[in-house]
Amino acid sequence: MASTHGNGSSKPLTPLRHGIYAPTMTFFDPETEDLDLPTVRKHSVRLARAGLVGLVTMGSNGEAVHLTRAEKTAVTRATREALDEAGFANVPVICGASEQSIRGTIELCHEGKAAGAEYTLLVPPSYYRTAMDEKRLEEYYVGVADGSPLPIILYNYPGAVAGIDMDSDFIIKISQHPNIVGTKFTCGNTGKLTRVAATMDAVTPHKQGSGYMAFGGMADFTAQTGCSGGSGIIAGGANVVPKTIVKVWSLWAQGKYEEAMKLQVVLSKGDWVLTKAAIPGTKQAIQVHFGYGGYPRRPLRRMTDEEVKVLEEGIAEVMKVENSL
Repeated sequence: MASTHGNGSSKPLTPLRHGIYAPTMTFFDPETEDLDLPTVRKHSVRLARAGLVGLVTMGSNGEAVHLTRAEKTAVTRATREALDEAGFANVPVICGASEQSIRGTIELCHEGKAAGAEYTLLVPPSYYRTAMDEKRLEEYYVGVADGSPLPIILYNYPGAVAGIDMDSDFIIKISQHPNIVGTKFTCGNTGKLTRVAATMDAVTPHKQGSGYMAFGGMADFTAQTGCSGGSGIIAGGANVVPKTIVKVWSLWAQGKYEEAMKLQVVLSKGDWVLTKAAIPGTKQAIQVHFGYGGYPRRPLRRMTDEEVKVLEEGIAEVMKVENSL
């Protein structure tokens, strides 16, 4: 059974529900690159109003690697406060808190909790890649789970951690720890997701199961995650087209499979354009359609006007759907 409190806490956690979550962007002043916390707050509320059931701060989309620890805390706190003030206390905040050491990760988890996060999303350490065999990865996750005040969601994202790709046997093994409550599969391997979800009796639209969460990691396999027995999606594309992703998931949950797959095709085409454009493109899509967004911190690049035009053409179809919902 997944943890309902977290280490050392008597306060019940806001439950993680099936549905769509976004790893939120972090916004900056376009001239100074200082944090733009009012826009962070506005963005969080827009996503909650669009039907998202949870937000992730300080993930890869949130440019966590570009922020100081104080800035990370400020973004998580601003997100939690904005949600509460807008009446979305039931939307939990999950914070990224990955460091290269067990000690450092636990410290970040404590800071995240103090800022209002209730769960944490952790990629494996990878700087010393050749030393990170399965035994070391198990030591890392179990050690953090033992000491973290926040329940842990494993983050399997080989592209961000020098190719480390946790297999289903390993994920299932370490997920027996009571403070490990889910996995995000940005690897895109639906077979792996299926095996983990089934073994861990994951949350689905039709059952609470053990409370364990098996998240697809990209919008372009939203319906496929439902088919695989998954719990929902944590998708960067939800920063731009949250209503469309929610609609695909809702259709699947209602058993309207043909409608879900028809809309999934539109979503997959648009999400691929956003995926290729990465953080600069996602921010520019938000800028064009919602009037804010700006640019990433350097050294990430700023898109040219021509690139933005191509981006807009590529997401036109899915934006038409988004604006109709």
